[in-house]
Amino acid sequence: MTEKPTPPMDGECCESECSPCVWDTYYEAMRVWRAAEAQRKAEQDGNGDDDDSTPPTQD
Repeated sequence: MTEKPTPPMDGECCESECSPCVWDTYYEAMRVWRAAEAQRKAEQDGNGDDDDSTPPTQD
């Protein structure tokens, strides 16, 4: 698991409409982190672990 990005600290944004702004960088990092976490969770959920919440199928 990768570490969740932290938002910019107070005063890091100079409010001069820089490109990219520290907030732009943060939001992009969050987008990448969320996608990686979703993929990790999907892989973890689809690894074939048997749980008792799904009844067995009858052939």
